[in-house]
Amino acid sequence: MNLPVRFDHPAWTAGVATALSYGLGLLGLFVLLFVVPFLLFALI
Repeated sequence: MNLPVRFDHPAWTAGVATALSYGLGLLGLFVLLFVVPFLLFALI
């Protein structure tokens, strides 16, 4: 089985960009839905 030595194909770039943007979206939703309300209720 021939494995590619370098991962410079555009599909790898698109896959990594998709995973990163999905992770950033999940992080943003987590902060918006859990961290912000926690801080608001902790300050009251």
